[in-house]
Amino acid sequence: MAETTGALATTPHGTIISIEVSTGSKSDSFPTSYNPWRKTLGCQVSAQPIDGKANIAIIVLIALVLGVSRNDVDIVSGLSSSQKRVLIRGLSIDEVKLRLERSTKN
Repeated sequence: MAETTGALATTPHGTIISIEVSTGSKSDSFPTSYNPWRKTLGCQVSAQPIDGKANIAIIVLIALVLGVSRNDVDIVSGLSSSQKRVLIRGLSIDEVKLRLERSTKN
């Protein structure tokens, strides 16, 4: 996936990734696509949005893809929405881009 820049933003604590989530999917996948209109990366999780299960699955999936601890991933907005902003603590935009590129080549 070549385009990710519009979905990424710098903060003093790390990088924010804007995502658009599909729940109840057959499998978990991130990133699935880039939406240039919303400037979001696609994220699919098999968990349903019940009792925060989908949010937990998102955190686990993004941590796994980026090779960081679950404690370094936090949903900072959109807890009850399909559009979310996720903070990745301690990684710059360039580091996030590199790790996303590596994950899509596998």
